[in-house]
Amino acid sequence: MKKKILIITTGGTIAMKYNSPFGVIPDDEFAKHLKSFPKLEKIAQIDVFEFANIPSPFITPNRMFKLAKTVDEKILDYDGVVITHGTDTLEESAYMLDLVLQTKKPVVFTAAMRSSSELGLDGPRNIVGAVRVAGADRSADRGVLIVMNDEIDSARDVVKTDSGKTDAFASPSLGLLGVIDPDKIIYYRRAETHEKIFTQEIETNIDLIKCNSGMDGRFIETSIKKKAKAIVLEAFGRGNIPKTMVSAVEKALAEDIVVVVVSRTHTGRVLPEYGYKGGGMYLQKKGVILGSDLKGPKMRIKLMILFGKYKKSQKVRDYLLYEIESEG
Repeated sequence: MKKKILIITTGGTIAMKYNSPFGVIPDDEFAKHLKSFPKLEKIAQIDVFEFANIPSPFITPNRMFKLAKTVDEKILDYDGVVITHGTDTLEESAYMLDLVLQTKKPVVFTAAMRSSSELGLDGPRNIVGAVRVAGADRSADRGVLIVMNDEIDSARDVVKTDSGKTDAFASPSLGLLGVIDPDKIIYYRRAETHEKIFTQEIETNIDLIKCNSGMDGRFIETSIKKKAKAIVLEAFGRGNIPKTMVSAVEKALAEDIVVVVVSRTHTGRVLPEYGYKGGGMYLQKKGVILGSDLKGPKMRIKLMILFGKYKKSQKVRDYLLYEIESEG
């Protein structure tokens, strides 16, 4: 018996085409095309729900959270859900859903790097692959998955690594979960980290600041003035920042703002290794939390969820510290 799969569309390049003189813009016909896509009819029983039709830079955390609630509601009537999404913010949306969804049924994000007007468009193949993955029994209880370029990745690990290539998505630290072959879906491993934080709301007043050489504390000062609940610092290497930022970090901590340091490198963890002013060990002793291997945009999403659930800074700190101490 064919699996019953719901495709939820949100927009993005996969739903766009070239329209002179405006360039590549959203196409209102995408959802209709999916409903009559003969290749899909051979794989599963398909329904289509248009959640949005916007470029992914327009997707906000509140929209992501609303999408999660929509998935939890609608998936009750289906064996799995495929979400078509723009690539620019896909990894953030997927991670948001990975953390908050209550279902264990397969939820698969897919996208396209080329619009429907371009030569060698990748959207149709990615959609077919995503539906196949969503309908596979072995895809259940693996967290939110991303299907691109015949590869399956974990929402926590995946990043967009290139601005234009069709193989733009990868998991640099841990590698892909599996592949989509013509005859079957093949899984190589399970994601070791499978975290759930159930909440009824999120807190969006969380800032992300990328560190650069010679940088001072002006952006942190702005976050303090805007009463941010937390600040994520994308620091150098193992979690080190310029000493010219330290006084602003200390001021933020004094204002009960949670400060989390992650690395701006593509792979690897932050560690309390360097004790000089601004080093990871120095910052940790001051009360900064070192965020392990999670990258900046996803740590920001996670903090939005944690503050939505726990409200209080100390409870969020306790959660993060317990999680980090429990690693391994």
